[in-house]
Amino acid sequence: MSTLAHFYVGNIPVYGDVILSPMDGFSDLPFRLLCRELGSAMSYTEFVSVDELVHNVQRARRKLKFDPAERPMTFQIYGHETDRLVEVASRLEPLGPDIIDLNMGCWVNSVSGRGAGAGLLRDPDKIGRLFARFTQTLHRPVTGKIRLGWDDASRNYLTVARVLEDNGAALIAVHGRTKAQAYKGSADWDAIAEVKAAVKIPVVGSGDVKCVADIERMKRHTQVDAVMIGRAAIGNPWIFARQDRDQVSKEEVVTLMRRHLALNIEFYGEAAGIILFRKHAARYIPESAVSRALRVAILTTKSRAELDSLISRYEADERLVAGVEPEHLSLAEAAEVVQSDCALA
Repeated sequence: MSTLAHFYVGNIPVYGDVILSPMDGFSDLPFRLLCRELGSAMSYTEFVSVDELVHNVQRARRKLKFDPAERPMTFQIYGHETDRLVEVASRLEPLGPDIIDLNMGCWVNSVSGRGAGAGLLRDPDKIGRLFARFTQTLHRPVTGKIRLGWDDASRNYLTVARVLEDNGAALIAVHGRTKAQAYKGSADWDAIAEVKAAVKIPVVGSGDVKCVADIERMKRHTQVDAVMIGRAAIGNPWIFARQDRDQVSKEEVVTLMRRHLALNIEFYGEAAGIILFRKHAARYIPESAVSRALRVAILTTKSRAELDSLISRYEADERLVAGVEPEHLSLAEAAEVVQSDCALA
């Protein structure tokens, strides 16, 4: 790691230029810690609803647990009521985050349709008032993660970026799509470059960074201070060590899988830890005709002994014997099991 900070978030130095993106159901403490060890420069929690922090404190607080090795540590929150956002952010400060971030990029209708997440982008004035209160009330840097706007007819990212800077935001992370796009189409790196040119605070770029070469391409194209990586890190946290998946040996994969499983069980307990690990495990193993049956078995097992055995079979290049593969369960059906498991996170 460099001894010189790449940039500062307020007074917080950040010693790197690649960052794991906050992802609901994925960027929990075990996965964040692995990514941080491999080179992610800072950590963001999964986004946490301020309403949940009021009404379901135990579940929400678990999302906010972190390891000191993750610092700088960012708590990401979302909501639409100004008073509640400021009140909850104030109550989070004693838990020890270095930074508090407001999610203004979630496109999911159940969030954005209520005026939270990307729904806030429709009201830049409200964003300004909110960040003014954050910076007047809080003692830690406050940042924002945004998209380019609600849809192509309202790409107001430059207005929002200037409002954020003018009202005390210490960093802006920009995903290069609108709310309406979700993850469709291509990320607009030109728009990210415009944000970087328009403000003096650090800017982090996000969207369509799928391999190591894309990290440098985005940095050259946009001049951002850092690159945020989300979906491409699932199954390949080595991207933070500047390694593409095909550069990682099977021995390295198996070692990390076992460590990830152990961290999950330590954090969640054995039953939930195994279930929540499965969606990661299936992504660690490359899709191929040889490993298909193995992937299905991993997606459905609830036994640590069986999961250890399946990992060993993968390590030894063994095929599953008759009777081990779950009957009448396709890979698509197994994936549905994983989706339902995410509700436990």
